[in-house]
Amino acid sequence: MRRSPPPASPVFWLVTLLIAGCAAGPIDYPRNYSNVITDTADTGLGREVAEWLEIHPGLSGFYPLISGNDALGARLALIDAAERSIDAQYFLMKTDLAGVLFAGRLLQAADRGVRVRFLLDDVFTSVDDRALVLLDQHPNVEVRLFNPIGRGGFYYLNYAADFKRANRRMHNKSFTVDNQISIVGGRNIADEYFELKAGAEFRDFDMVAIGPVAGEIGKTFDRFWNHSLAVPMEAFATDRDDSDLDTTRAEMAEKLGAEAKSAYSRAVGSPLIQDLVDNRIELFPATFEVITDEPDKLVNPLSSEHRTLVTRMAEVATQAESEVLVITPYFIPGVTGVGFWRSLIDKGVRVIIFTNSLASNNHIPVHAAYARYRHDIIQAGVELYEIRVDATDIPTDKDDPRFDSVTLHTKAVMIDRQLLFVGSLNLDPRSIDINSEMGVLVESPEMAAQLAEPFFESLPERAYRLEEDEQGRLRWHGLIDGREVIENKEPQAGKWRRFKAFLSRILPESQL
Repeated sequence: MRRSPPPASPVFWLVTLLIAGCAAGPIDYPRNYSNVITDTADTGLGREVAEWLEIHPGLSGFYPLISGNDALGARLALIDAAERSIDAQYFLMKTDLAGVLFAGRLLQAADRGVRVRFLLDDVFTSVDDRALVLLDQHPNVEVRLFNPIGRGGFYYLNYAADFKRANRRMHNKSFTVDNQISIVGGRNIADEYFELKAGAEFRDFDMVAIGPVAGEIGKTFDRFWNHSLAVPMEAFATDRDDSDLDTTRAEMAEKLGAEAKSAYSRAVGSPLIQDLVDNRIELFPATFEVITDEPDKLVNPLSSEHRTLVTRMAEVATQAESEVLVITPYFIPGVTGVGFWRSLIDKGVRVIIFTNSLASNNHIPVHAAYARYRHDIIQAGVELYEIRVDATDIPTDKDDPRFDSVTLHTKAVMIDRQLLFVGSLNLDPRSIDINSEMGVLVESPEMAAQLAEPFFESLPERAYRLEEDEQGRLRWHGLIDGREVIENKEPQAGKWRRFKAFLSRILPESQL
């Protein structure tokens, strides 16, 4: 099973220097070139989309997926409706309930004759090679790993020995069925993104997208799928036995017990998904722009030339006239970023940034780097908010505290309540310089208004507003049970977490 990248400690780097002959990933393994299937107008989804396009010519349709249960239901319902093709691209997948449900429905779609292409980044995907090889054995399924780490020897040493390449990751997330309907946003395939993980909720955001936008997303998928870093799963197969696939089906059926069946029914049976399936919800018609870093970003030296997505979004943000709202789980602006936001505020634009607190952040080193810039960001005039770790939307009671902590994972930008960007981009050095990212920019004042109003109404109770007092010290202002609360240290974070954040300040900001 793959593990997360090793820590950048002095001992680690010393060991790295002593390594010799560690295995590299099989990047040169032969592969077949393939493109998205475009002849899908006669599918069920194709006919439905065509009817919608008759009423909204030249536009695409969008609808937000806010709850994790709805986001899972949309994916599963689309898999069930697929007739020709499914193209899925994700940064990670786990062997948990969400992973088993997703893989199981993909196999069923493949049994119906649907071509499935599944592209996963290698490093944080915890599904072991054998399981992915078995999935790949289905004649209608092809799995590829992006930029894989060598499998021979010790994993950490392989990662370190090939660090220059292994450090560059595909962070893109997209899901397209029959070249007609896509889902884009911040979610990966794991329980925490779909309200299935006990004790924790990842607050995330996706968007259903139909029409021409799905074709454009398919083109970006093809560029990564056919790139030299996308290695067929066959490269990791030792013994291929078709009977093993039947065994896998049996094991998967066993895992898909009462809990999985309940999760499936709850997801595809949610009121929103049923309304979408039965066309009882009007999608938001809009123009769009699919923006993606190119896969070659990951094989070239770090440079501004390859920052396609963040450069384009900076251009769009500079055109703002009144307001820019940024929701990002990981925010490390650097000196350049502070100057950028100050320049917008100097033009009279209101800038609101909503990010994780120390208590809610699942990557403490990122928070440590972000914390260096909080004073500068506030002094620049930014309205800075950090999410409360207990700001869950999911009903809980004392006897069933399933979701007692929240981590913000949404990546979205709203400009003048006219434009909405949704995708995989974090505002940190790793997303901007090291990884590849993608997303969709939509012009829909109606959808932006529907999202903005409840967001701003609930913000005081969901987050702390950071301000400086007369002595320049940080103060966290919150509203709890209708009463204003002011904290003078990282709220809801224990001493051990604060100590780890303090130690993490020694880590290189450029790698976070």
